[in-house]
Amino acid sequence: MKAGVIVTSIALLCMLSPIVASQQPEPPGWELGIDYPQEDEDNPFKLSSTGTVSVSFFVSNNELLPITVDFEYEIPFEGEYDGPESETIGAGNNKTFTLAISGINVRDNPAETTEEFSITGLLVSRGSVPQPIPDSRSSTGDLLIPTIYDLEISISEPVGPMNSGSEMTLQVLVGNLGNAVDRVGSVEISDNCPLLTTSSLDELTSRDIQNGISSPLVITASQSHPQRNCEVEVVISSNGATNSGGSAIASDSVRVTVEPPPVNEEDPNDQGVNEGDMIDEVVSSNLPNIGVFLTVFMILISASIKTDRDD
Repeated sequence: MKAGVIVTSIALLCMLSPIVASQQPEPPGWELGIDYPQEDEDNPFKLSSTGTVSVSFFVSNNELLPITVDFEYEIPFEGEYDGPESETIGAGNNKTFTLAISGINVRDNPAETTEEFSITGLLVSRGSVPQPIPDSRSSTGDLLIPTIYDLEISISEPVGPMNSGSEMTLQVLVGNLGNAVDRVGSVEISDNCPLLTTSSLDELTSRDIQNGISSPLVITASQSHPQRNCEVEVVISSNGATNSGGSAIASDSVRVTVEPPPVNEEDPNDQGVNEGDMIDEVVSSNLPNIGVFLTVFMILISASIKTDRDD
């Protein structure tokens, strides 16, 4: 009988012990936490296109004395930070702080890459008494590299003017300054000369751009095109930005000078003066002028007649 009572008592104690333990107050202490996006620790902090983001974190002091905490930070992607170095939190209080992360070159990292950052708090004193035993808390989060769509375009400069009725070929180069594979979504070519025509650049829209692609642009001036300086402009859009609901436009322009064709061109069938005519001209130019001989002859006769009269 006594044995049965003892067993029953032990069973009841085992059943009641979790309830008693759960009703005991938690021992005082302190905590460090991060305010995650949408209060979900699995959500990363998305960096801006300039490589910056602000992280809010807090220290909760449940102790009976104020505490002083020193902070340390570890930032990925070779980033920089600006946050508190040491703070005092009053007894029974919570205190929120801001960690500003910057200096991350998001274009040098693949889009949607994540890496972990950490915030560590080290308890250095309770009240005015230094803490001899290390006591630290840490929290971590993820930084997310955003997707950057950014194209650039450049047109080669003409080596000189072009004539009416001729054509000129320039190179159009498109580069990818973003951190994701992209392609040209649309191409628009315009100029301010009505008698100038340009070729299509549809080749630019047919391939993905990892680093850069190029395509020739053929410019043709009609035969009746007047002398004029023509501005040719090419505008492209980013296909990736458009599909993401954004807009990324790049443009470049170049001045093309059109001049009229040369005039008074020599006939290629014209062989010049005949060789015989040249010889006759040379021979005739070497003969003395007969008028000179006649003048000298008349002077000599006059002098002779005058001499005979004097005799």
